[in-house]
Amino acid sequence: MGMTITEKILADSAEKESVSPGEIVKSKIDIAMVVDITAIMTINSMKEMGRDRVWNSDKVLMVLDHLAPASSIAAAETHKAMRDFADAQSIKGLYDIGCGVCHQILPEHGHVIPGRVIVGADSHTCTYGALGAFATGIGSTDMAAVLATGKLWFRVPESLRVRVNGALPEMVAAKDVILTVIGDVGADGASYKAIEFCGSTVKNMSVGGRMTLCNMAIEMGGKSGIVEADHETSKFLQGRTREPFKTYRSDIDAHYCDERSFNASAIEPKVAVPSSVDNVKPVTEVEGREVDQVFIGSCTNGRLEDLEISARILKDKKVPRGTRLIVAPASREVYLEASRRGLLDVFIEAGGTIVNPTCGACWGGHIGILAAGEACISTSNRNFVGRMGSPKAEVYLASPATAAASAVKGAIADPREFGGGF
Repeated sequence: MGMTITEKILADSAEKESVSPGEIVKSKIDIAMVVDITAIMTINSMKEMGRDRVWNSDKVLMVLDHLAPASSIAAAETHKAMRDFADAQSIKGLYDIGCGVCHQILPEHGHVIPGRVIVGADSHTCTYGALGAFATGIGSTDMAAVLATGKLWFRVPESLRVRVNGALPEMVAAKDVILTVIGDVGADGASYKAIEFCGSTVKNMSVGGRMTLCNMAIEMGGKSGIVEADHETSKFLQGRTREPFKTYRSDIDAHYCDERSFNASAIEPKVAVPSSVDNVKPVTEVEGREVDQVFIGSCTNGRLEDLEISARILKDKKVPRGTRLIVAPASREVYLEASRRGLLDVFIEAGGTIVNPTCGACWGGHIGILAAGEACISTSNRNFVGRMGSPKAEVYLASPATAAASAVKGAIADPREFGGGF
C-alpha cells in the first residue's frame, strides 16, 4: 500500500523505507522553535537532563512574540534569559521583539521548506504544513529533549483528506473554508490526525491562504495540517532560501482514515460563535450582534492579503463610537509593506489602532484585553472562555473581510454587502 505525504516525510526523517499509522518512529528534527511563554521551562528542563549545549545551534530558533514588548518584570526577565541563552549557545536565529509572530516569520525567513520536520513550543506550529512540511506543536519538556538530542519520537498519525473544489464566491476566503471544515469535522473529530488539504480551491490559494487552513488544523484536534508543495510554494520561497528541498506527493493508493469533500462555491462567510471553534454559523444567522472590539491580526490572519481586504472595506469609513478596532500585522515585513501601500493609514483614519507585530491580543496576553460582558470579533483561531480576557467576555471568530465589515457597522456584519466597486 502507498503512503501519504506525511507518512513519507516521517519515514525519511526516521531513515525507514516506509511507515504506517500507529507506528512509533524516532525522527530527526530539522527545525526547533522556542517561544517566550514556555522558553524558561524548556531551558531549565534541558539543564535538568544534564545537557549544557543544544544539539545544533543553527537549527534552533527563539522567538519573542507572545508578550512583546515585555508587559511585566517577569516577561522582561524571560526575554533577558532568552537573549542570554541564545548568546551562550551561539544561536543566530533569535527573533527579538518587533520581528513578528513566530508562525509568520519562520516561513518569511526561509526556515520552512517542503519535506522538513519542524517542531515548535506552540500549538499552531502546524501552520508550516502549508509549505509541504510536517510541523507540529510540542510541550516544553519534549522541546528540551529535542534541544538536547535533535530527535523526537512520534506515533505516525492517520491521515484525513479534506478536498475542496471550485471557485470561492466574492468576500469568501480561506478562513471561511476552514471554519466550514471545522464545523463539519468537530473540535475533536480529527484527534491526532494529519489533515491533508487538497482540491482545486486549495491549489489556487496563495501560501497565505494555505497557512490559514493548516494553522487551524489543531482546532479540530489535528496533529498537523499539510498541503502538497507546488509551483505556488516555490514562488513563495524564491529569495527566502537557497537550500535544496524535496517535495512529496501522496500515492494514489495511500490510505486515509476519512475523506471529506466541500464545494467551494457553496461556502458563505462563517462565524464561530462562543465558546467553541466548531460552533460555526453562517454570518447571516448572527449579523447584528453588537461588538465592543474588532481584532484583525494573529498567525491565522495577520498577513498582507488579510490587511488588504480589510482596508478595502474600511477605506473612507469610520469605526462607530463604542467599537474598538485593533490591527496587528503579523510581522515586520508585513507591517512595512502595509505601510508602503497605505493600508495602515486607512485603519488609522477609520479610527483604528495599529500595534506592533505580536501575539498579544490573540491569546489575551497584554493587548486588547476584554472586560466582562464585552464581545469581540476576531480573525484569530480560538474563542474558548477567557481566551482574550475576562471569562465573562465573548469571542467570535471570522475572516478579515467579516471582521472589517463588522468594524464599519459596530456589529457582526456580512462582508458581501461591501463587495464589488473596489
